[in-house]
Amino acid sequence: MSASDSGNPPDKKSPFSIRNVRLFIAFRICFNARFYYPVFAILFLDFGLTLDQFALLNAAWAATIVLMEVPSGALADTIGRRKLLIVAGILMVIEMALLCFVPLGNVSLLFGVFIVNRVLSGIAEAAASGADEAIAYDSLKQEGNAGDWPRVIETQMRMQSMAYIGAMSLGAAVYDPALMQRFMNLLGLQVNLTQDITLRFPLYLSFIMAILTLLATMRMQEDNSPSDPAYQPAQNRVPTIWQAFRLTLQAGNWILKTPFALVIILAGLMFDHCLRMFGTMNSQYYRLIDLPEASFGLISSALAVLGLIIPRLAYRMVHRHAPVFNLGVITAISMIGLIGVTFFWPIFGLVPAVLLRVVMYMVMFFQSHYLNRITASHQRATVLSFKGLSFNLAYGLIGILYAVLLATLHPRVAAAHPDLTGIVLENTVFMQSISWFPWYFLVTVALLFVIARWQLKDTDVHKRVG
Repeated sequence: MSASDSGNPPDKKSPFSIRNVRLFIAFRICFNARFYYPVFAILFLDFGLTLDQFALLNAAWAATIVLMEVPSGALADTIGRRKLLIVAGILMVIEMALLCFVPLGNVSLLFGVFIVNRVLSGIAEAAASGADEAIAYDSLKQEGNAGDWPRVIETQMRMQSMAYIGAMSLGAAVYDPALMQRFMNLLGLQVNLTQDITLRFPLYLSFIMAILTLLATMRMQEDNSPSDPAYQPAQNRVPTIWQAFRLTLQAGNWILKTPFALVIILAGLMFDHCLRMFGTMNSQYYRLIDLPEASFGLISSALAVLGLIIPRLAYRMVHRHAPVFNLGVITAISMIGLIGVTFFWPIFGLVPAVLLRVVMYMVMFFQSHYLNRITASHQRATVLSFKGLSFNLAYGLIGILYAVLLATLHPRVAAAHPDLTGIVLENTVFMQSISWFPWYFLVTVALLFVIARWQLKDTDVHKRVG
């Protein structure tokens, strides 16, 4: 096939022949393939922590990401994206090593180590956010064709989904002491496995992925594109806190003054925080639609298969339809899904949950494509970090609102149905709380359309295809 047939100019490389693009994909796969995700909650509890401590640890993790998100993006644009990604890789190695080797038995020590683990994990997430996309996109822009970025994102999402499927399946399997004992017996090994031993197996596998993540970042190369001289990493600029702060203000000011960028970030925020809130409660929803708990891991792996399909569909949509059309499509699918889950159909209630996962994949693809297309290289990481910060802030806000909703519904349901107690009462409150989601989403999306109409009234960029 000739260069022209492939869609690239004759003098431009294939995107996957560019080192930073390949390493970006490898980084995303290794950084996100956490083998302990399918047993995340029970892993913490089996270490000896309580549910209250588990909630505090998650709060510490979320707070760390919010505090570090934008400063990390500004530092990436100041000292260089490669250096910040190496920091993320080092922190991942340390956070996983802590869990792999912390001794059991001392709850106070365990909680302290887990706090450090969650803080380091949050810093690593913030450091990686934006910097990984920025270094890959700028390399593609300099050495290849920036128009190939949707192909890169599609491939990255598909490969990451395949890795996620493997991690979910293998992580849950190696955590089960009975299954691992049968496997050892099959191999003829005289080893007695208990839960205290196998609970670290997913962590050991994740530790290996952390090392591979660090190796991928160390092989990256920092680019200083002559087409964008405003981006000059550390070798040409003295990194200071003031520079990072100034860059943060500049990026925020640019977003506010760039209507399409502002609308794209707000649109992603509206979808992400509402659908992600429902996603965190998937297991409770599955239980109430009569799915056996043993199937939860398999369902998560099956949903990850969507990551092999949806990016290709989203790729076609951005090349065949304008952003306003794509926004309308995901809005309609979201409403159908959110209304569907309120019925709690036995077994078939999985269908609307799948629709919501489809939207999440589309939102990720559209956000990356449209935002990178209009953002200058010298502030790309900072802008992408702004996006991550806004998403996490919105997610934290809806979490507070949902907690208030549950606190309000609980006494009302208890008063209206005095015969309900215990788990039956909790399930009833949960089911009533889900009925609020379509209305909340409808109000926020209506607000989005009002803001979008106001911001984009003097431009037609939202109506352009490609």
